[in-house]
Amino acid sequence: MVKVEKIRFNKKGMNSLLSPLESETLDLLWKKDQAKVKDLHNILKKDRKVALTSVAVILDRLHQKGIVDREIEKGRGGGHYIYSTKSSKEEFEETVIDSTVNKLINTFGPTAVNYFNKRFKKAQ
Repeated sequence: MVKVEKIRFNKKGMNSLLSPLESETLDLLWKKDQAKVKDLHNILKKDRKVALTSVAVILDRLHQKGIVDREIEKGRGGGHYIYSTKSSKEEFEETVIDSTVNKLINTFGPTAVNYFNKRFKKAQ
């Protein structure tokens, strides 16, 4: 499950949780099954000025956050990480929503639950 630390409500979509480069990198990984840092860098550098090391750091952060997996592939020059997403985009978004709602309920208790009940009764 994705741990939501903070949400930037002035941003939309993934940019409300992740940096623009993290969001763009994650979107690329969802389009591919798996990729090396260099592969993603080659795509990203077409639209923005970005260093290979920056892409490597972003992927490492996404891995530390539990959003992507990585495996080591041995090859010329040593080992290389191959990254893949842990879930589909839809599953990721549902996990973020679930985590956010749980945080609200844990923080505000019955007030949050009553609010959600009232809010969703209006929507029907």
